[in-house]
Amino acid sequence: MPQLRTDIIDVYVFRRTAAGPAAVGANVEFLQLRRCKGALCNTWQTIMGHSHPGETAVQTALRELKEETGIAPPVLLNLWQLEEVNTYFLASHDAIVMSPCFAAEVPAGAEPVLNDEHDQARWVKRDHADRFFVWPGQRQAIAGIIRDILGSDSSLREILRVML
Repeated sequence: MPQLRTDIIDVYVFRRTAAGPAAVGANVEFLQLRRCKGALCNTWQTIMGHSHPGETAVQTALRELKEETGIAPPVLLNLWQLEEVNTYFLASHDAIVMSPCFAAEVPAGAEPVLNDEHDQARWVKRDHADRFFVWPGQRQAIAGIIRDILGSDSSLREILRVML
């Protein structure tokens, strides 16, 4: 019987570009990192990581963000929890994974400093996210960010904000 794992987090890093079209999220880019090790080698991913013993999901998100990209306050402008929890089956571990998701905003022009888990980084425009984010859970998280964080009439933006 598969085990249930809740020790993995996802962080979606985004930046707002110069003024763009009026559509919500049209002036937003999302960061992807190309993994160069492990089972996901040569795939483009968000920031993903495992919790250390005694570490909260928020602490894990902040640590993994810094480890994988060098991004931390004051470059990290905002952090939000998302309502989306990526759920997927990982056959190699016979595990069902439930991964809390976070959105991290960085300033326009910010660039990651990659660790040895990644060999490339790219910024994907919002209108290309469906093509570049291949996993359904990733596309749902992007849609949640656009709706709940970037939407001009979002009542959840402040509720979901994580105090840094």
